[in-house]
Order: sequence, then structure tokens, then C-alpha cells
Amino acid sequence: QVQLVESGGGLVQAGGSLRLSCAASGRTFSGYAMGWFRQAPGKERESVAAVSWSYGTTSYTDSVKGRFTISRDSAKNTMYLQMNSLKPEDTAVYYCVAGLSRSSVMGGKYDYSGQGTQVTVSS
Repeated sequence: QVQLVESGGGLVQAGGSLRLSCAASGRTFSGYAMGWFRQAPGKERESVAAVSWSYGTTSYTDSVKGRFTISRDSAKNTMYLQMNSLKPEDTAVYYCVAGLSRSSVMGGKYDYSGQGTQVTVSS
């Protein structure tokens, strides 16, 4: 059974940093891509970033470029999202997902997802 478990969310002031983690289990993700999407109350789901599990190549939505960094540790089967210079508009529930490719994940298509972790940025 595939499980994606997020951690690292919390409350931070604007300009601060958080690092989200996603621990994956139940299968190998070689050949897959993993990523993060977020959803704020009353807003549509937004893909944030994706990483190729095999090659480490990355994709980002424009609003987080230069502030967020996605990475993975294959040995630990864990993916990370380092979030710097956080803004109140980054407030959302962040979900870890896995799909067939970075473009699929960034396009909102994925096979697995976690339960989410809340990120709140105060002004």
C-alpha cells in the first residue's frame, strides 16, 4: 500500500521559512515524479513544484520561483520543499503527490497523494 505522509507545516511570519517533508512508502518511485500542490480556502488547487525521482530535474509554478526549492533523497525515500521568503498568499494546505511525470504532476494529474499539512503565513 502506497503511503505519502507530509510533515513540517506550521505558522510562520511573513519573510520566514519552513521545510516540508514527504515520506513515501509502499513502492519504488523510480521513473515517477513527485511534487506538491496547495489549496487555500475558497481557491482552486494550485500545483507548486515537481521533481523527477530518477533525475532530480525540477519544475515550479511562477509564483514560487526563486523562493521555493524542491528536492528528494532517494536513500530515505523522502521529498522536501524548502520554502523561503514566505508570503501570506502562500497560506494553504500543502499536499504531497506522485505521478507519471513532472508535466503530469504540474498539470494536476497524479496517482497518489498525502493527507496534507497546513502552512499559515501571518503578515
